[in-house]
Amino acid sequence: MPSLAHYMAQYDHEHGSTSNKVLHAIGIPMIFAGIILLLFVMWICGGGFFFGGWVLLFLGHRMEGNHPAFFQGPIYLLVGPIWVAREVWMFLLGTHRRRTSDGTTRSTAGK
Repeated sequence: MPSLAHYMAQYDHEHGSTSNKVLHAIGIPMIFAGIILLLFVMWICGGGFFFGGWVLLFLGHRMEGNHPAFFQGPIYLLVGPIWVAREVWMFLLGTHRRRTSDGTTRSTAGK
């Protein structure tokens, strides 16, 4: 079974453009907020957040020209939120990553 690092690298590879990353950074939390609202509070608002979040994700993939990662397997429904949390954390810390010639990413912190 592949490791979380493998799934994260694959997810990162399929989310290269800044616009797609921003749409995911907004859309994935919207989906989670929608689920919480659907379960505990308001159906209409929850449904709107849930649906709106998915629209943002599909829009990002349409702009980037690829399919959502979860088409490869449901595990990516869990990897996506972890990936977004890591991207937001790195952004807040000012840690940027560059793509290397082999397609992997490398941190540029401290450079």
